[in-house]
Amino acid sequence: MKKNNLEFYDLYAERWWNPKEKVYTLYHINKPRFEFFDRYVSNWQGLKALDVGCGGGFSCEFMAARGVLVSGIDQSAKCIQAAQKHAESSGFKIDYRQAVAENIPYGDATFDVVVCVDVLEHVENVEQVISEVYRVLKPDGLFLFDTINRTFKSKLVMIWLLENILRQIERGVHDWNKFIQPEELTEWLQAAGFKNIDIKGFDIFGDGLKLKLFNYINYWKTGVVPIKINEDDSINYIGKAVK
Repeated sequence: MKKNNLEFYDLYAERWWNPKEKVYTLYHINKPRFEFFDRYVSNWQGLKALDVGCGGGFSCEFMAARGVLVSGIDQSAKCIQAAQKHAESSGFKIDYRQAVAENIPYGDATFDVVVCVDVLEHVENVEQVISEVYRVLKPDGLFLFDTINRTFKSKLVMIWLLENILRQIERGVHDWNKFIQPEELTEWLQAAGFKNIDIKGFDIFGDGLKLKLFNYINYWKTGVVPIKINEDDSINYIGKAVK
């Protein structure tokens, strides 16, 4: 079976904004995700932000609703088309472009903020992506991200449970070997020139397989994703870095 299979994003492009689809879980994760980002951004109004790996546009529209001047890139042309279509129907002007994260199609020092969520574990070259993010950020600009740790626990939950057993994530979307340990990411960020790095656990669905399973089932009933920002980065983690 092919791993890190990004064809999933082409297949789901037209279904991205359907609340009944599994991919819509990512929409609900935006709220707790940005509650963390808000610790470092007191006022989003008027900022220029880039969403790297924007998919169908969940984070882009979340920021646009806050008055952000938003751009978004994604390797999937079909996702970009779907995102553009939805933005237009929602009355948002978002600059969407099809591109890979290793080659961001914007000039140096263009953005106040770069957001990269659910993406770093999929790219071909993480260090090159970080270098590109650093390049397009203005001095003192913020890099806001989340990704998945490479641990036995993440293999158990993200691959075995959510992909293979529950099928809540398409099989083959992730490759455990591409998951990134926080220490690795910190080293790459520092090597690129980033400072003031802060990484926290992005604890989705609680501790223990039984609790995660219960909370995931409950999510489909309520639409609420129980996420805690804490020190447990053993599966998912979230962070910021400053140029």
